Amino acid sequence: MNLQFRPYTASDEEACMALFDANCPEFFALNERKDYVEFLAAKPAGYELCLKNGRIVGAFGLFGLGAARGCLDWTLISPACQGGGIGSSVMERVIVEAKAAQIAVIDIATSHKAYRFFEKKGAVKIGEQLNGWGQGMHRIDMKLAVGV
Repeated sequence: MNLQFRPYTASDEEACMALFDANCPEFFALNERKDYVEFLAAKPAGYELCLKNGRIVGAFGLFGLGAARGCLDWTLISPACQGGGIGSSVMERVIVEAKAAQIAVIDIATSHKAYRFFEKKGAVKIGEQLNGWGQGMHRIDMKLAVGV
């Protein structure tokens, strides 16, 4: 699989919003769109894009570098690419980055529709909030020990 990773820039906003919209309402609640717009507008250092054949097919951010505990935020994979190994490649990259930054535990807040993916990668469910992301979209809190 020919994947590249690079930092997010403001010129990527439209492509990232298209990723969000493609994943909504299956994996994100409609009301989260405003939060994602605000997140991108802040030009988040540490947010990365995953490209396949030059096309943006994923986005994710590992934050808290330099701390013992980090968090994985706004992980999106193009629905057309889901099940093709891109999510696994993203998680491999996240774990390598976490280890390099001496992050021992990664906090993950996801939905009831996506948490099984993170479970397969070793994350453990530590909490659940019904309708935590919006009506019908339950929040699942997880932690992933990466063993620094």
